[in-house]
Amino acid sequence: MTAPTDQGSLPPVEKLGPKVSQLLLKVNNDMALTDKLDTALETLVEIITSTIGAERATIFLNDEGSGELYSRVAQGSFMREIRIMNTRGIAGWVYTQEEGAIVDDAYKDKRFFKNVDMRTGFRTRSVLCAVFRDAAGKKIGVSQVLNKIDGQFTGQDLELLMMITRQAAIAIQNHLVLEEVDSVRKQELDFLDVVSQISSELELEPLLQKIISTVTKMLNSERSSLFINDEKTDELYTIVGEGLGSNEIRFPNHLGIAGHVFQTGEILNIPHAYADLRFNPAFDKQTGFFTRSMLCIPVTNKAGKTIGVSQVLNKRGGPFTQEDEARLAAFTSQISIGIENATLFKDVQKLMNYTESMLNSMANGVLTVNEEGQVATINPAAVRILHVASEKEVLKRDVAEIISGKNEWVLKKMTGVEKEDVIIDAELVFGKETISANLTILPLLDDEQQSLGTMLMIEDISTEKRIKSTMSRYMDAELADQLLESGADLLGGKQSVSTVLFSDIRSFTTLTEQLGAQGTVALLNEYFTIMVDLIQAEGGMLDKFIGDAMMAIFGTPVAHDDDPDRAMRAAIGMMTELAVLNVARKSRGMSPIDHGLGLNTGEIVSGNIGSPKRMDFTVIGDGVNLAARLESACKKYGAHILISEYTFASLKATYRTRHIDKVIVKGKTEPVGVYEVVDYHTKETFPNMIEVLGYFNSGIEYYNEARWDKATQQFQQALAGNPNDVCSKMYIERCAELAANPPEGEWDGVWVFTSK
Repeated sequence: MTAPTDQGSLPPVEKLGPKVSQLLLKVNNDMALTDKLDTALETLVEIITSTIGAERATIFLNDEGSGELYSRVAQGSFMREIRIMNTRGIAGWVYTQEEGAIVDDAYKDKRFFKNVDMRTGFRTRSVLCAVFRDAAGKKIGVSQVLNKIDGQFTGQDLELLMMITRQAAIAIQNHLVLEEVDSVRKQELDFLDVVSQISSELELEPLLQKIISTVTKMLNSERSSLFINDEKTDELYTIVGEGLGSNEIRFPNHLGIAGHVFQTGEILNIPHAYADLRFNPAFDKQTGFFTRSMLCIPVTNKAGKTIGVSQVLNKRGGPFTQEDEARLAAFTSQISIGIENATLFKDVQKLMNYTESMLNSMANGVLTVNEEGQVATINPAAVRILHVASEKEVLKRDVAEIISGKNEWVLKKMTGVEKEDVIIDAELVFGKETISANLTILPLLDDEQQSLGTMLMIEDISTEKRIKSTMSRYMDAELADQLLESGADLLGGKQSVSTVLFSDIRSFTTLTEQLGAQGTVALLNEYFTIMVDLIQAEGGMLDKFIGDAMMAIFGTPVAHDDDPDRAMRAAIGMMTELAVLNVARKSRGMSPIDHGLGLNTGEIVSGNIGSPKRMDFTVIGDGVNLAARLESACKKYGAHILISEYTFASLKATYRTRHIDKVIVKGKTEPVGVYEVVDYHTKETFPNMIEVLGYFNSGIEYYNEARWDKATQQFQQALAGNPNDVCSKMYIERCAELAANPPEGEWDGVWVFTSK
């Protein structure tokens, strides 16, 4: 039921009862003590929930620039900003209609968004919502209260809510003004700071980084880039960009929106990028970023020549404004001279240091010998390969003193060489170490083809051969190549944060009795081939097979910034592909396969572990053990994928999960949150998922509050929607046991596993 209520005028405070007058005085005093907007909103929310007797409350303020309602505080949730269009949902309806609303059953109201409950796990039952007005009666937002604890919301509750928010409006408005003043002041200080540094900064990359960072903050955008024109290649390029990492991006200076702005000198303000035919979505596909709005302006020098383009993406809260255009244009006009000077300085410096930088950056050792047979130059890589202390120890010495003993054959090849000579996989001895190397011997000639000496290039391939030999058993070729390119000794021992995945086939003994020896081997080969491919496709490393189980690592020896998500995608893919495999097996008259998976993210130690006679590259640590415990626990919960709270907190993408327990596993003393992943389920394997998860989450809340009867009712409702939900069955039994034998002391919701 929805009860609209006129929110025009309220009675003066002196006509209210003494209790209400005292309440409003408390509101006024408490709000006066707050020092910033976040604190004021949090204080107001606490007053509303305690006074009206509700579970949660939220204050939405209206952003006139974007047409959005935003909130900084939502009791019982994280301190973060939430934004919704001011025309959507119950809050949007109340704001636009300027009427209060009392909703007894949120799920029966068409304006209510169920997906918010799905994301948060909170169950909304009833809603009280009122327009938030300032002292002059102008609407500035919406106040929303959820779930009356006792009974239903009433018209008296709505009137009280309006009184409280009206009393707090002055303090809220003051904080809004102060926040806006502070924001503008900070932006201007950043502006002046960068401009003042331009005259002294000649390094191009640090200068561009400062400019990009300031532009992003100044225009409240998600990303920004500064493209410089390369006159030699007629390309626009950027080597820094907010959200782009350190990758250089280059493209012809006439392509795309940036190219159009560079060629025409126009300022383009595009509210919807994908609706503009000049926009190239290839970069979005490459980076995974979604461009909504774009502001692009030319960067010109003091002579009026266009030298680049400044591009800003996705203004938070709406499209870019004319004020944004003016601010960005003013900023770029100030920094164009600095950019031009820094670009010129970089070109001169690059020309001066080209040869030295090239040699110093080479992984291959380079040594040159003059006509007198003395070492003329040597790069750092050659110093390392030859096992000498420094360049000074080698320079101007006879090369025969450096390359001697078992390496004398190299001297003979260097003597009188007339053309390039390449020796593949040669064996060299320096100090006490024998290395494998590819050698290239070149004559050095002047413009008149007269000899200046000889150059020896040494490519040490020892590490590459060792890594290839050891790692080829664990990972695909692409991952092994990444190891080789890193040049690090990753096999010696390393501590890192990684995600461990354990999987195990269910009822394997029964299957082996049915299939026999040959059938069992064929089954495992077919199963492991599919599962290992899925792991390696996500950049994971297969650590080992343990009978019918296997263990994989995401994050070592090569780490990615999304290793937990890679492990999660692999696990979901393993469940999906297992279903496909079982269909094929059923068509061949074979029994289906079932398996469980456990994922945990934490610190592990990786390296070659074993004895001198037998070593294996593997990982150990508590992070590994917990993943194994979670895989085993799948049976207890009737689940197929369980992840720890550490993996859950590390995920960047959104997956369908539910928090099913907080346990102390065998051998541990600290509780760990456990989540079940249900993303792979279909309507057939998990019917009525949204409703079941809603009831289950409510049951967990009552369970944690030790309200066993209430919890049991919710779990029974969940079980009615999905009779095969083992978790709901388990909690019904657990609640009965706890009700019969209440836990001693304060109940913390933690369950102790007595077995693995």
